[in-house]
Amino acid sequence: MNHLDYLTELAANGRAIVQLVEGVSAEQGRWKPAADEWSILEIINHLYDEEQLDFRFRIGLLLQDPEQDWPPNDPNGWVTERRYNERELTQSVGNFISEREKSLQWLQNLGEVDWSIGKKAPWGGVLTAGDLFASWIVHDYLHIRQLNELKRAYAIKQMAPFDSEYAGEW
Repeated sequence: MNHLDYLTELAANGRAIVQLVEGVSAEQGRWKPAADEWSILEIINHLYDEEQLDFRFRIGLLLQDPEQDWPPNDPNGWVTERRYNERELTQSVGNFISEREKSLQWLQNLGEVDWSIGKKAPWGGVLTAGDLFASWIVHDYLHIRQLNELKRAYAIKQMAPFDSEYAGEW
């Protein structure tokens, strides 16, 4: 695996995430379709934390010191504990962009890497540096989809009583 081949994809995903929240109002950014679902603002802050505390960090640990324990990671708990939905969207997007740029620069400067270096994950199984990198890219796509779904649901709610069925099936 040549990680440089995937830098373009990771960079494009970052731009797509930013474009999806461009023009989103504070109200829309905090809106949730249900109490147990995330808002756009919560997703962006989750991506920011994952960017700095998960993927880049864990890959770095694997490459530098594979025996070192990974720190705990609680994405669902952090949403409320860190009050993601009380933050400002513009600042949160800026934080994410800044961390993504750091990640891209870090990856660019890695040089030759043995992506098969792995360790047993706390939940079982072995995770390699390559697995984490692949998961990083796919994680972006999961949240790009989630952002699209939230924007769609918000638009339908705002456009009521008009019906959008003519648009087609989701």
